[in-house]
Amino acid sequence: MKRAFIINAFLLGIGLAMDAFSVSVANGLDDPKMKNRRMIFMVLTFGIFQTAMPLIGWFFVHKLAETFAVFEKCVPYIALVLLLYIGGKMIYESFHENEGEEALSVGDILIQGVATSIDALSVGFTIAHYSFDYALYEAVIIGVVTTIICIIGVSIGKAGGSRLSDKAGIIGGIILIGVGIKIFVSGVL
Repeated sequence: MKRAFIINAFLLGIGLAMDAFSVSVANGLDDPKMKNRRMIFMVLTFGIFQTAMPLIGWFFVHKLAETFAVFEKCVPYIALVLLLYIGGKMIYESFHENEGEEALSVGDILIQGVATSIDALSVGFTIAHYSFDYALYEAVIIGVVTTIICIIGVSIGKAGGSRLSDKAGIIGGIILIGVGIKIFVSGVL
């Protein structure tokens, strides 16, 4: 495998992971006492989605290109709606404390995983000329990079959330809404 290919996949992984990093920071802010099990589930979810989405995009290019072209226009809208929902919910819940309840449900994490990785579908177009093996290698590198970056993000968020406990949910919600708007604006313009 060529060094340039690995470096390119690594850099692409960093670029794609930035939304998931921001969401990880927001989740850590919202739940500074997040259990390790929840954190591992969250970062692996983000990594798995970032791995799967380019492969799904690659498959669509090879099998269903016309269908995907229609769907691609919807990507920014879907990400915006999902992140507005989760961010708004996080802000709402910061005003309505639910003691003893996990800040993020499994469903919330799955929605975040989709919302932060949906733009990775378009990577399937850029790697369409790769064989499946190379597409898989690139996707795995992207997923591993995302997982590592998200571990760092949630750790930063948890550290900040401990210091900002009364405002952390609001800040985290605003970050999620901001990420949703960023994805929307960059996708539409």
